[in-house]
Amino acid sequence: MRGFLFSAVLIALVPFSAAAVENEAAAEAGKVEKLDSVIVSASRAGRKTPVTYSMVYKEQMRVSNPLNSLPMVLNLQPSVVAVNEGGTGLGYSKMTVRGSKGSQINVTLNGITLNDAESQEVFWVNIPSLTAMLSSVQLQRGLGTSANGPGAFGASVNMSTASVGPDPYVNASVSAGSYNTFMSTVAAGTGLTRSGVYFDFAYSRNLTDGYIRNAKAKVQSALAVLGWMNGTNSLKLTYLMGDQHTGITWNGIDLDTYYTDRTYNSAGEYYDSFGNVHYYDNETDNYTQHHVQLNYTHQFPENVVWSTTFNFTKGDGYYENYYTDQSFDDYHFSGADNPVMIDGQPYTSGDMIVQEAMDNGYFVLNSDVKYSSDKLNFTGGVNLSLYDGGHIGNVLWSQVHGDAYDYDAYNDAHTWYYNTSLKQEANVFARAEYMPADWITAYIDLQYRGISLRMEGPDDDAGLLDYSKTWNFFNPRAGLTFTWTDRNKAYVSAALGNREPGRSDIKENIKSINSGSREGMTIRPEKMVDVEIGYQYTAPEVTASANLYFMEYFDMLLETGRLTDVGYAIKENVDRAYRRGLELAVAWRPEPWFRLDANTTLSTNKVKDYRMYGEDGTVTDYGKVTMLMSPSVTGMLQLAFTPFSNIAHNSLKTTTLSLNGKYVSRQYADNTQNKALSLPGYYVVNLSLTHEFNVGGGLLGLGGYINNLFDYRYFADASVYGTDMYVYPQAPLNFMLRLSYSF
Repeated sequence: MRGFLFSAVLIALVPFSAAAVENEAAAEAGKVEKLDSVIVSASRAGRKTPVTYSMVYKEQMRVSNPLNSLPMVLNLQPSVVAVNEGGTGLGYSKMTVRGSKGSQINVTLNGITLNDAESQEVFWVNIPSLTAMLSSVQLQRGLGTSANGPGAFGASVNMSTASVGPDPYVNASVSAGSYNTFMSTVAAGTGLTRSGVYFDFAYSRNLTDGYIRNAKAKVQSALAVLGWMNGTNSLKLTYLMGDQHTGITWNGIDLDTYYTDRTYNSAGEYYDSFGNVHYYDNETDNYTQHHVQLNYTHQFPENVVWSTTFNFTKGDGYYENYYTDQSFDDYHFSGADNPVMIDGQPYTSGDMIVQEAMDNGYFVLNSDVKYSSDKLNFTGGVNLSLYDGGHIGNVLWSQVHGDAYDYDAYNDAHTWYYNTSLKQEANVFARAEYMPADWITAYIDLQYRGISLRMEGPDDDAGLLDYSKTWNFFNPRAGLTFTWTDRNKAYVSAALGNREPGRSDIKENIKSINSGSREGMTIRPEKMVDVEIGYQYTAPEVTASANLYFMEYFDMLLETGRLTDVGYAIKENVDRAYRRGLELAVAWRPEPWFRLDANTTLSTNKVKDYRMYGEDGTVTDYGKVTMLMSPSVTGMLQLAFTPFSNIAHNSLKTTTLSLNGKYVSRQYADNTQNKALSLPGYYVVNLSLTHEFNVGGGLLGLGGYINNLFDYRYFADASVYGTDMYVYPQAPLNFMLRLSYSF
């Protein structure tokens, strides 16, 4: 830890010392924008970088359905499939890109990773209404550029908070819709003042009952930015808070129940002594995150920019569950020969209310330097991080002991398990783009990741999670971009990526080895070779692109389709697998009042020689199979009409009608390629109508949004328990209305 802090201080002092020596005067205003954007540029691809990516800008997010989390907003991008556990866009949302799951998608905010260091997942529900706080999002598909945090293993999402503007502003909006959904957002900022100081603030609060039972959500988020900027220096303090209280929705329902009661959810269900069914009201998931980032950026002579960011993330939360017929021995209330005695009656089990909690801190230092010239762009940097997390199990109530029992005095403040994780990482990268001629750019990107993980203590089943491991990964990337005219661009690239297993992967592997079902099969890191070949045509009225990808996996950590008792995917190593596909996209605007956007992905996603290990120790060979939750075809079509765009000085010119549809072909719930355990393909259409009035020097906005316009009944995700499939129904036709004002 002392070495980490010493390195952090040393690296951070370099740009401050250099700035003091130079003491340059403020440069032209154009440098302001450059300084403001350089924070995220280290992990982003540029126009001539041979990486497959798409951009989503603030205006697109501003007019999107306010109900949608960021994965739902990105759902229209090529190869993306987004779903929501509760059936709507609010609550637990997740997405896949080319079939790659959440733990394989690297997510950064202002260059700092948001992936949980243990699980490698991003829980989007923890930061609701994030789209209202962003200026842009770059979605990279494939291994992409080298990035901080967990290695990107299928995609990267690089987000930037709203950049500073020249003028003060105020924005406010309220939205209401189906399932008692109500959302409110307010944002304000000073703009860049004459002294170079600026301040931005945003707050959002959202409520919903959700579509399925217990899909309730009460979530809020806040963003505050205090900064100072001149021509050569930028100092920026950013605070981001996310607070979520949601019902547990990860159980899913079996197909028989799906066809009789689509909104059923077993979470919190129990029976009284008379056989009457009840539901525990506080069957919930609760989590709060606080992110604090301090960034300093300095412009040197000769087109050199140095940027350093300190980040601290504090997270804590818990699941609260009602469990029926629990053994007292498992919770250390009694032993096999020492049952609980109540009024002379022995008890060995009973119903319980428990909390499984997390408490963690995440420290990051990220520092990089960027050089730009007509022929060469170079970026190099270092990222140091430390994650310290605890997992605690608390008993709140027992049916047998009742309310009068002093649970706080039991077993060290009613704690039945406590384990910790300490994860440290050093990440160094260097990336260069060189143009030997105007029509060609050579690209090389080298990254080293060193990771140390130590886990200690018992889990909820009393099994020890003692584990210590160090990994060293070298991830090279290289490619060429050809731009023989302003309208034509082609590229080819090859990349190697390595990634360590997550905490849940290691935990389940330890348990399976201890149980004898997979004796001696220690979990291994995974690696992938990614080859991308792409072409893009850009003209005033049309943009079109085509991309071939070959993602070849070795020792892939493949999801099995089964979930842990708290909703994490259970994975296992497979020797060889691949994802290969063709991505096509087009945007066409023949007239100012009409725009068409479309994309499709045709892919094959296979595991060679798949072998399934049963929980009872049985082994079944399936040969070559299609990976779970990996559709062979996805597609999107969007039509946007602004019929009065040519009318001068009339608010009708802002009226926009947008119609979009998303198609996802059949997906398998596990890796046996069993059609009985599969999700049928689906096509869902959404409609929106937006309009803005000029009122009192500002803009009054109205928006109406209809999701699932044709009331299609479908499920978009599934898990497997034994031989049964459990599915997650999506909401039928539903709507949202939004009223906003900005000036």
